[in-house]
Amino acid sequence: MQKLRLLFLFLICPFVLLAQTRTQIKLETAEHANYNTKVSAAYLRKPVFSHDGAILRCDSAVLYSARNYFEAFGNVHINQGDTLNIYSDLLNYDGNAKKAHLDKNVKLVDRENTLTSNVLDYDMVAKIGKYTTGGKLVNKDATITSTEGFYFSNTRDAYFKINVRVVTAEKTTITSEETLRYNTASNWTNFYGPTHIKNKEDKLYTEDGAYNTKSENAYFGKKNLYTNGSRSLKGDSLYYYGKQGYGKAVKNILFKDTKDQTSLWGQLGEYYRDEERVVVTQKAYVGIGTKDSITVNNKKIPDTLWMGADTLESQRSLVKDLKLLERPVVKKDNEIGTEDEKEKAEKDKEKAEARKLLQAQGEAIKEENKKAAAPNRKLSRKERRQLEKEGEKPKIAAPTKLPIDSLANASLKLQQDSLVADSLSKLKKIAIPSAAKVDSVKTKIQKTATSTAKTKETSTGKTANATAVKNAANQVAKPVLKDTVVTNPADTVRARVIKAFHNVRVYKSNMQAKADSLFYTSADSTLRWYKNPILWSDGTQQTGDTINVFFKNSKIHNFQVLQNGFIVNVEGDSTKFNQVKGKIITGFFVNGELRNMYVDGNAESIYYSKNNKGEYDNVNQTVSSRLTFKFIEKELTHIVTIREVEGAVDPLHKLTKEALLTGFIWKPELRPTSKADIIKGVPVTSKPKAKVPTNAATTTGTKGKTTNTSKTTPIKTPIKEAIKQVDKPVVVKPAEIPKSQPKAIDSIKVDSLIKQK
Repeated sequence: MQKLRLLFLFLICPFVLLAQTRTQIKLETAEHANYNTKVSAAYLRKPVFSHDGAILRCDSAVLYSARNYFEAFGNVHINQGDTLNIYSDLLNYDGNAKKAHLDKNVKLVDRENTLTSNVLDYDMVAKIGKYTTGGKLVNKDATITSTEGFYFSNTRDAYFKINVRVVTAEKTTITSEETLRYNTASNWTNFYGPTHIKNKEDKLYTEDGAYNTKSENAYFGKKNLYTNGSRSLKGDSLYYYGKQGYGKAVKNILFKDTKDQTSLWGQLGEYYRDEERVVVTQKAYVGIGTKDSITVNNKKIPDTLWMGADTLESQRSLVKDLKLLERPVVKKDNEIGTEDEKEKAEKDKEKAEARKLLQAQGEAIKEENKKAAAPNRKLSRKERRQLEKEGEKPKIAAPTKLPIDSLANASLKLQQDSLVADSLSKLKKIAIPSAAKVDSVKTKIQKTATSTAKTKETSTGKTANATAVKNAANQVAKPVLKDTVVTNPADTVRARVIKAFHNVRVYKSNMQAKADSLFYTSADSTLRWYKNPILWSDGTQQTGDTINVFFKNSKIHNFQVLQNGFIVNVEGDSTKFNQVKGKIITGFFVNGELRNMYVDGNAESIYYSKNNKGEYDNVNQTVSSRLTFKFIEKELTHIVTIREVEGAVDPLHKLTKEALLTGFIWKPELRPTSKADIIKGVPVTSKPKAKVPTNAATTTGTKGKTTNTSKTTPIKTPIKEAIKQVDKPVVVKPAEIPKSQPKAIDSIKVDSLIKQK
């Protein structure tokens, strides 16, 4: 045991001796020296000291050799190594501890970095500078200020605490409430508390992350929030590339746009700033706010349309790049079509006239500019004689100007078009004040001419008066007016577009749907489903190749099923299916309730009527070129058959097989029943299939031809609404589904990140 103790002492002795090694401060030169024996101090002028490789200079100093200590005054300069220089007005230097205390106008320069402070403590061995009364670090990429700070010369790291503020060369501002670390070599800034990052367009908040002040790349790992105008993005992990305007988010993603009342959730996503586009995958779903309301616990709350899909894409697109749909209308001949051509032509004519008025106003201003910019014209001899004779000032013709009232009327007409309203307001601000400027130019010419003429008239008479008039008119400054350019508003107007790809599910209190893909935009207030779409509302199911739902004033206006339209309705638990079939099915709503429905192209229907006891008694089958259904208070009251009508009514007890139209489909098990089904998806086996009679027969036609070309049949049995109110106006751009969607994030990296979480 004793031997082990001795061995331990021998091992640690060299380190103890090394730690206790002291080097004496060496006075290299001095202009003048005065030694005081009483205090054992030397008073020096312009001394130069050296200590452990560092050179120290000042205007004057007091050296205490016994204590290995000196005090320096005026133009203090410490040079350590090839790159580190420290300047101050005062210095206290302890050679034993190898520490310097600098005071007043302190400046530390290390390579391209400059640290300034009133007081700085610097460790000559560790090469660490510290300030606690406020300081600033400046380099070509950033300026950092804080109350407390530490600078490590060896690693080029700087730590800042309390009231930290960073301003980068790109005018990005970073503020932190707690600790921030900045490396002057790599330009990476690390945050260890609540931090805000702002620039011209973007705002970022995090409580743990890193940001590069040069490349503008960033990573955020705790309570992250990115905002850009009305848009915001959250996620457990955010990666952002500032100069590219591209970001990635992992786990618990939430994208919001308060302007469009749109919220988008998911587990993996990408953000493209310049395109204003977000792509979200992995449990992706979106909520779209509406003006509808539902009653929950005797309280009305806003009704939201929830949409889920394998991939969701949200973007603000230029209206000019969208193919907008016109909502169907009933023409005068009772046919279904788009807006009446004559009425549309009149509206287009009004818009063209309004634009023409604005353009004419701009041309008038442009012409006036040309006249004002032309070389000064001399008056003819005849004109001068006339002026001398009459003593009048020359009349300056006013520019051709359209009446302001006409311009206002034109503006009012243009405001009726939702796509040009915004641009029209800008045009009015340019056109009308510009017209006023032209008037002011003319008035200024006349007033100046009159004032000058009166002054001259008192001294030189009428001849001088005429000359003054001419000179005043020629000396008027050229009006500074810009040409008015009339542009198409659709070139700058943007609208929200949401695209959903694969396994699309929609839930709203009064409507549910399923499809392979969906498009939504607010530009034409239309919601569109593609590829095997199915819509449900109460006991009604709709299918077709494409289904469009049109909105007007935030309320459902009409719907249209294109190609192979099929509507099935069932009451309660009944297995009696009322059916409607046709190439195109169009429905019209009034105050959210279905009023009229038109079935065009090989229209067929099967519906069950009831007797006074409420029991099914007859089956009505109809075939026609066109069928019209009329509803009052959600009840089907009449069916109107038009052209080439065939029909039959059979007692229910005489039927041996259930009557079904060709193409009949009934899929209640696929119907979303809640918001949870939108997020998780609806399992195929989650709900029991509807029981369809095994003895059902497919009906392709009817018997018993009628001779009337138009027949109205009263119906006792109500058929439930085909579609109820869906949501606020929505629009979709019809487009083919891309063969492949852009990859959100490298799958290997994402999987590793998720596992780390």
